[in-house]
Amino acid sequence: MRISVDIDDDLLRDVMAMTGEKNKSPALAKAVSEYVRREKARDFGRLLREGAFDYPEQGSPAEEEEQSPLW
Repeated sequence: MRISVDIDDDLLRDVMAMTGEKNKSPALAKAVSEYVRREKARDFGRLLREGAFDYPEQGSPAEEEEQSPLW
């Protein structure tokens, strides 16, 4: 997608230096992708801490029952 945005020249130079890109578009695309990846990871971590997933803890009775032999 092609867009036009106003970005401070110093900030754009910093982004290009940090991403290692020599051109503006790839540098901005890489920076935006990294930002989105980090936000998704942060949200996932928050969900884990809040108990949004229903996985039994290691060594819990539910896990021990599943691993017991069936003979």
